Amino acid sequence: MKKLVSILMVLLLVLGVCTACGGETGTTGETTPRDTDNTYKVAIVQYADNAAFQEMREAFISRMRALGYDEAMMSFDIQNAQGDQSMLASITQTVCNGDYDLIVPIVTPATISVVNGEPECPVVFISVTDPVASGILTTMEAPDKNATGTSNIVPVDQIFTLAKQLTPSVQNIGILYCSGEQNAVQTAEKAKAYLSENGFTYREVTVANSSEVQQAAQSLASDVDAIYIPIDSTVQTAMAQVVEAANAAKIPVYGSDPVMVQSGALACVSVSNTQLGERSAEMADEILRGAAVSSVPAEALDEYQYVISRAAAETLGITVPEGDNYQVIG
Repeated sequence: MKKLVSILMVLLLVLGVCTACGGETGTTGETTPRDTDNTYKVAIVQYADNAAFQEMREAFISRMRALGYDEAMMSFDIQNAQGDQSMLASITQTVCNGDYDLIVPIVTPATISVVNGEPECPVVFISVTDPVASGILTTMEAPDKNATGTSNIVPVDQIFTLAKQLTPSVQNIGILYCSGEQNAVQTAEKAKAYLSENGFTYREVTVANSSEVQQAAQSLASDVDAIYIPIDSTVQTAMAQVVEAANAAKIPVYGSDPVMVQSGALACVSVSNTQLGERSAEMADEILRGAAVSSVPAEALDEYQYVISRAAAETLGITVPEGDNYQVIG
């Protein structure tokens, strides 16, 4: 009898271990069916208020809804720092200490702030230019620091190759960016290296905030053949002033986001803001289903879009190339 009891106890222990292992799906990267009885509260931290970031945000929310997280299951707390570092720090403290199931920062400055805040809940970022160089991740393949997400990095050779096609006489490039945005600094450094290696010259001017953009653009436009704006939230908010200075000097502006082209830049090469938001939502879904953050690799989207402004081309007397590779607007 004692022997039978002992056998039964061993069997119960084995079953208990198996059940426990089956419940820890997050440690292996496997996912479980969504718990439809659960509810989720998501904090979205938007660095600034512009059309590009709004597109990313709405694409994320729309994709989460499409994945089955209806309004009864998931709510979104949208926080916007309006490009202000002090406000961003305050928002970060609030969300990192708050009762959230997920935090979604949009672009590099917001993501750096949130990750440095070390929240207990997972972080899925949208559109970080270089997560590794920014210190957000150690590797893209195995995310650490409880964060993963999408990258919008575009090789700088793409935009300057397009510039050669549209404006072959351009030789001296002005680079205008915010010195306080790591994403802008990193892209500018890559641009300078590329230009130096490929026979161009360049002049760079940096700003600390958007109020300095107009004067910086006017100074730059009088001394270069074209202006290049890297991935930069601060300058993007003042693109109208950059374009005004460039048009007065009859030189093109090359940007890094379709919103810049909509604001008057001649052209850009970028990844889709909608795709960035949607892909980050799919990664969030994996994590909420039970996957460990470290098992969901960060992704650099590599489907580039070439956007050209017809109005800007006409203003500068530039012929818009034909072909399916280009998206012509305006």
